[in-house]
Amino acid sequence: MSDNSTGRWSDLDRPALDAAALTAVLRRDGSMWRTVEVLPAVGSTNAELVARAAADEPEGLVLVAEDQQAGRGRLDRVWTSPPRAGIPVSVLLRPDVPAARRGWLSLLAGVALAESLSDVVPTSLKWPNDLLAADGRKLAGILSEASGPAVVVGVGVNVSTRADELPDTGTSLALATGRAVDRGPVLLAYLRAFEARYRTWVEHAGDPVSSGLARDYLAWCSTVGLEVTVTMPDGQLLQGVAEAVDWDGRLVVATPEGRVDLAAGDVRHVRPRAAGS
Repeated sequence: MSDNSTGRWSDLDRPALDAAALTAVLRRDGSMWRTVEVLPAVGSTNAELVARAAADEPEGLVLVAEDQQAGRGRLDRVWTSPPRAGIPVSVLLRPDVPAARRGWLSLLAGVALAESLSDVVPTSLKWPNDLLAADGRKLAGILSEASGPAVVVGVGVNVSTRADELPDTGTSLALATGRAVDRGPVLLAYLRAFEARYRTWVEHAGDPVSSGLARDYLAWCSTVGLEVTVTMPDGQLLQGVAEAVDWDGRLVVATPEGRVDLAAGDVRHVRPRAAGS
């Protein structure tokens, strides 16, 4: 057999995604996702969709990269993964909800991702945008970006990534489960879970309480109740106990100086709050 680096089975541990098959399954389901595009390589799926949103691309496009070469996380951090080892996927949305509530889309994506993997591996959500394995290592990250009335929500999931391909704080589905995991079913499960959550949230005008999103986010969130260190966008450090996530999606932290409501920040879990404190 010839070695064809672009063929689906050129790497049996990391087979390519089949865009036509994924699209056909979603259309059969009557999904809101119009098309799944799989790009061999791209700088950033989010950046590509933000550009398309500016050109009036309608809602429902799913963009996946086999090789994302300049992926971005929060605070402009670089996110990289070996080709076909993960799922860098972004979706284009045009939610008819008040602009102030669109910040919940990152949290919605986290809940959908956790729900979609619940039969694969135990996970939890670290506010605001990380999916953690049971050992606290990072499985996936989430980044939402606005483009006028549109919002692009991107996630990057480590699937077959090996330990030597990850930072010390990272893990993958293969490492967490001890077995190979097919990216196709993982992607479909996530898109289905996201759509179900998104439709309900939009029907409730983006209200996180009446849609059930706030309740379910708190159920998945492992940050609340922990002592945390938060790196603020300006670089300052804040330490305290994460007490809640409020109805605006902000993390409520009790510090020695008083309560602080955080809309953004890089959180590090320190330890559970001491009993009786």
